[in-house]
Amino acid sequence: MGGSMDMYIFMAIGGVMSMIGAMMGQRLKAKADKYGKIPLRSGLSGKEVAQQMLDYYGIGDVSIVQGQGFLTDHYNPMKKVVSLSPQIYGGRSIFSAAVAAHEVGHAVQHDTGYAFLQMRSALVPIVQLSSKLQQFVLMGAFMALGASSDLSWVMLIAIALFSITALFSFMTLPVEFDATRRGLAWLDASGISEGEEYEGAKESLKAAAMTYVVAALSALVMVVYLIMKYAASGRRRA
Repeated sequence: MGGSMDMYIFMAIGGVMSMIGAMMGQRLKAKADKYGKIPLRSGLSGKEVAQQMLDYYGIGDVSIVQGQGFLTDHYNPMKKVVSLSPQIYGGRSIFSAAVAAHEVGHAVQHDTGYAFLQMRSALVPIVQLSSKLQQFVLMGAFMALGASSDLSWVMLIAIALFSITALFSFMTLPVEFDATRRGLAWLDASGISEGEEYEGAKESLKAAAMTYVVAALSALVMVVYLIMKYAASGRRRA
């Protein structure tokens, strides 16, 4: 019974954090709607902004492609590809320019050997494996809490798996903040976004950054909860 209750509490915490994440996602969508309707005075598309920034930094081995979906923009360091969603790739708005510059910011990080990007990239396969195992190990961990025998090692495995996710989430923060800094600095220096355009780009990327902050905090809360349950079960056994 105790294990089932613990599982429900864990799910409730996850639900609350998901709601907060959804709120941040809606805030980002609101910025996308607002600044996606305001055209750049330069008339450049997201693809053109990305290409100009790559050219400025002398990066010639990164390609720009049009992806699919909404806000699916990303940089793939393995393939050296900046993938821009349709509304960013062909869009000629403040939001399109901001997102395109941010993604190229990641390409600049890669080109300059930015340490946090390298460390995060190295963690990707470990995090992917950890994510696949988490659900099954977590169920076993909460079942172990209600068992008469000492199965605390199962909870320790769960803590380790969730800690990997938390570490990855927190390592993502400096990578994203730095890419935003690079993108905004270039937009300002190049004159592509000036005055209100620059402030709109800054607001847009700040809203995007908050989604990563919430994800990191959510991962941390989960790890702390699991550690508390492990400590409590240890006291009961003692």
